Amino acid sequence: MSAEVFIDTNVFIYQLDGTDARKQAVAEQIVREGLATGKACISFQVVQECLNTVLRKAKVPLAPPAARAYLDTVLLPLMQVPASAALYHRTLDVQSRWQFSFYDAMIVAAALTAGCQRLLSEDLQHGQRIDSLTIQNPFKR
Repeated sequence: MSAEVFIDTNVFIYQLDGTDARKQAVAEQIVREGLATGKACISFQVVQECLNTVLRKAKVPLAPPAARAYLDTVLLPLMQVPASAALYHRTLDVQSRWQFSFYDAMIVAAALTAGCQRLLSEDLQHGQRIDSLTIQNPFKR
């Protein structure tokens, strides 16, 4: 398993949410490119967070059939990092070393596990390096 880019949940939420047209356009490009090139990935956690948000927390929630279609056409094709004992151990190591919350540490651990060079996230410090991984906020102006 080796992808160049790990995409965090917020990118998918912006792709689906038309509230901010600029962020939606950026997210759309990231997701399209990731699917077209096969150089991007996500983890099971991103799938879960995304579905939970679009079904229950979004301003305009998706109906279950639309969420299923998004799951099948976007999320599952990008999912490369399943839950595993090794991922949980790596998460605890990242959390301890870098002082991230557990769920942020799990995103970072999944990106490292996938061999990614970049983690696209609005939720972490732009430019921070964690081993071979660089965090980038794709929405930063």
